[in-house]
Amino acid sequence: MKIVIAEKISAAVDLLREPRWIIVTPEQMEGGLAVQLETADALIVRSTVQVNGELLAKARKLRVIGRAGVGVDNIDLEYATRQGIAVMNTPGANAVAVAEHTLAMMLTLARHLCRANELMHAGKWEKKSLQGTELRGKTLGIVGLGRVGMEVARRARAFGMELIAHDPFVSIAVAKEQGITVVKLEEVYASSDYLTLHVGLTPQTNGMINAASLKKMKRGARLVNCARGELVDETALAQALKQDHMAGAALDVFVEEPLKNSPLTAMDNVILTPHIGGSTHEAQEAVGYQIALQVKEYLKHGVIQNAVNVPSVSHDEYVELQPYIVLAERLGSFLAQVSEGALEEISLGYSGHIAEWKTELIRNAAIKGILNEALEEKANLVNAAAIASSCGLRIHEERKPKGSAGGAGSVLSIVVKAQTEEHVVKGAVLHKNTLRLLHVDGIEVEAPLERNLIYLRNRDVPGVIGRVGTILGNHKINIADFSLGRRVGNAKLREAIAVVHVDGVVPELVLAELRKVPAIEQAKAIRLF
Repeated sequence: MKIVIAEKISAAVDLLREPRWIIVTPEQMEGGLAVQLETADALIVRSTVQVNGELLAKARKLRVIGRAGVGVDNIDLEYATRQGIAVMNTPGANAVAVAEHTLAMMLTLARHLCRANELMHAGKWEKKSLQGTELRGKTLGIVGLGRVGMEVARRARAFGMELIAHDPFVSIAVAKEQGITVVKLEEVYASSDYLTLHVGLTPQTNGMINAASLKKMKRGARLVNCARGELVDETALAQALKQDHMAGAALDVFVEEPLKNSPLTAMDNVILTPHIGGSTHEAQEAVGYQIALQVKEYLKHGVIQNAVNVPSVSHDEYVELQPYIVLAERLGSFLAQVSEGALEEISLGYSGHIAEWKTELIRNAAIKGILNEALEEKANLVNAAAIASSCGLRIHEERKPKGSAGGAGSVLSIVVKAQTEEHVVKGAVLHKNTLRLLHVDGIEVEAPLERNLIYLRNRDVPGVIGRVGTILGNHKINIADFSLGRRVGNAKLREAIAVVHVDGVVPELVLAELRKVPAIEQAKAIRLF
């Protein structure tokens, strides 16, 4: 395993040291980053290195990119996803640092600290012009109650501030425990003496602080932004400040960084800092430590945490999911090997307790199992859904609650529709890690899902099992398990299937001989690994 660390993560490097793992640090970048990435399994960066498509095209073994920080603007996320590379960041590791910076900005605005410092250094003692206000008793409006927003709220409460917030994804009960009143966004604008932003950049939040929203804010309010520069229309903010509608603003992030040609740079009632909210020794150590742990967990155990292009799960969740991920891939592979014709649609059904889980990885595993039997471009848990979409495949999912899986605790079903046919399989995990096929095209059959199988469809008539056993015996193929199922109907048209688990690969000449048996309509070799 080779891990390339393109930017310093200090002592966290030691977390990655394992037997037979090669660690390349910035000081050891012989030949340059592109050369080192040609044989790398993992890449760790901060914000300076630009991980673009040209660089990633050389990284043919790369499985994961770890970003020690929150944003991933320096990573070509679409290209990485298409290549099946998981991209992880470290949200929350610098939450305390950003929260403290937010409070520092508010205090600086309230007490005119920047101007006081400048006057003192100029030899001037001016007290009257520096009379400020207290945070106590003021209303703080928080937009976004994630890790940083909650840390800000805890500290602001200690200053005696009244807390209101808007976040559609946080329950009222959770907010209430922290002394926060959840209100509509318009009320946050209208009631806040200080407004602080702690949301990510989305189409809905891009430019949320604009001329219209600034007009909704109370006269004399102050704005703090330590989240994303794109949240604020700087021109509209400058206009509101010039008109004295806003008393002040403090910004640590900007649309264009480094900051250039902004109308805010010439304004006395604006505090500007160069994106240093998370830049403390403690925070930098924390994000380095966290990304090292995440990358290590992914490389050693496949646990995906804080990924931005694939669903994330905790270690405990992954342990529970893992056998179903393998089940889904093998069921998908089984279907792909028995199906014929161009696929058009894949449907997945989750019955029992798995219906209540995060099932995206199970879904991606099923797609991976189906696609990898036909496509040259190999799918994995990261890019499977993206590849399916690019191929024009329709993906559907259905959930049924506990108690709907019959005798099995949970049942996974997969249906594939091709131009000329449709197939369905069902499977389950028994005894925690035993993978079983339960159903094929409406016929119940229980068989192990591993290694080499022979799949037979035949008319339900006497003598088929004996003929199959004789043919396999003549070719020295040992039968490990013989599972049968049949569809009850018209006695002359009854259909049966057999799933024969054998030791070793089944040659085509054996399949051809099986197909010569009059009652056998289909014989296929299935390999599941």
